[in-house]
Amino acid sequence: MKIFSPLDVGFFLASLLYVIYFGSCYRLQATTQYRPVVIIHGVLDNAGTMNTLQTMIQKAHPGTNVTALNLYPDEKSLKPLWPQVKDFGDALIQIMKDAQDGINIICYSQGGVICRGVLSTIPDHNVNTFIALSSPLMGQFGDTNVFKFVPPEFRKEIYKFCYGSIGQDHLSVCQYWNDPQHQDLFIEKSVFLAVLNNQTTNVNSTEWKKNFIRIKNLVMISGPDDGVITPWQSSHFAFFDEDLNVVEMENQTVYKEDYFGLQTLHKRGALQKCIMSGVEHTHWHSNQTVFDNCIEPWLW
Repeated sequence: MKIFSPLDVGFFLASLLYVIYFGSCYRLQATTQYRPVVIIHGVLDNAGTMNTLQTMIQKAHPGTNVTALNLYPDEKSLKPLWPQVKDFGDALIQIMKDAQDGINIICYSQGGVICRGVLSTIPDHNVNTFIALSSPLMGQFGDTNVFKFVPPEFRKEIYKFCYGSIGQDHLSVCQYWNDPQHQDLFIEKSVFLAVLNNQTTNVNSTEWKKNFIRIKNLVMISGPDDGVITPWQSSHFAFFDEDLNVVEMENQTVYKEDYFGLQTLHKRGALQKCIMSGVEHTHWHSNQTVFDNCIEPWLW
């Protein structure tokens, strides 16, 4: 009968632990299932511009079902927002039906405003994490690609167009144009953002708030070098006051009065803010550092 030395026994046990450990890791990796991810593009954009982001997700989390919705591409993205909310919402509902554990959504630029509408108007949605990627969540007041043809000295007059029937009925950007020096007109005339904020009389306000706060996390990503979203802090629910000073989210009336559930989410620890310098607006969805630090940690 062979007598094993303590060294032999130690080697055997170490080898056994090695096999058990790496076998377990392999099985865990093989069976890990990530929630499906849906990407919604921005204004004057399309699903194809999200290809790099889609690739980064699938490389970081192999096997993830990633869908970039190509509704309202390019100039069609300028169409009114409520029909867009309805159509993007219908597409999301179909994906959610096959995702018992829920989905994550990444909504870029104008897409973040659309996603706010979708999350507010779909009862019983199962969106786990809403990632708003450089989105004018509190509105836009400043330079945009749509208004680049307007001389700078006339841009302060844009509200006259945006708060008129043509702007409100036909142009998406006007529907979240938020002029801090004409708030009375914004609240009176806005057919989308003011309504979504529950700043106007809205018979659906209680139901919309209930729907919106179903999300587990709201990740808000932006930075001071964005160059398009104005103020860039709108991506974090901050905005200008009448004197064009930026007022932080916590001091906004919509937060303090919890009009649509923002304060509720904050108190629950569901709001996450990620600020990155040196990133221009059109690079957020293709920047590896942004993905690694601000997006990937929430795609579970």
